[in-house]
Amino acid sequence: MIRILVVDDHVVVRSGLMALLDGKNGIKVVGDAADGDEAIRKAVELQPNVVLMDFSMPPGKDGLTATTELKKQLPDTEVLILTMHDDEEYLFRAIQAGASGYILKSAPHEELLAAIQSVAEGSAYLYPNATKRLMSEYLDKIKQEGIAGPYESLSEREKEILSWIAKGYANKEIAEHLVISVKTVESHKSNLMEKLNLKTRPELVKFALKKGLLHYE
Repeated sequence: MIRILVVDDHVVVRSGLMALLDGKNGIKVVGDAADGDEAIRKAVELQPNVVLMDFSMPPGKDGLTATTELKKQLPDTEVLILTMHDDEEYLFRAIQAGASGYILKSAPHEELLAAIQSVAEGSAYLYPNATKRLMSEYLDKIKQEGIAGPYESLSEREKEILSWIAKGYANKEIAEHLVISVKTVESHKSNLMEKLNLKTRPELVKFALKKGLLHYE
């Protein structure tokens, strides 16, 4: 049995949700609340498995503030945010607040029931378009940043030596090209390998290839 607390500042919406959910898919509505403060009090009193939390509830505590406080007091209670906001900013804020799921008020009833079931079982739930959007943003970020983090930690000389090594030049040849000692080349090589967490020349070549460093003159 999934014990659920329904939180929404609109009486009609709240009543409709309670009627829709109670008795469906093993769900039992144990209570309702009209604002964030009441939601926290009722949750502590009724100990629901899931709180279906409206995002925007003026005045008083909004859904996110209530979620943050509720999770501090009842860490095992899952919160599913129900909102009209199809926006990444609101989604990220909900996740940061501790919500286990985020679903739109325009979602079909079947999707809402599935979302409740999912968070009750300890899984996260995001509506399909949000999942696609997050994945797309993540992949774009990966493409833009690549493995730039460790690479940017290299000095200009280390980057230069990395390029020469990846092209197959020996330490002595690199030293001659750059007019520095072999010992200095070896020192730079050791430092850059450590910074990049690379152990072998093939790994180094692969890294340089991804960074677009293998442009032969």
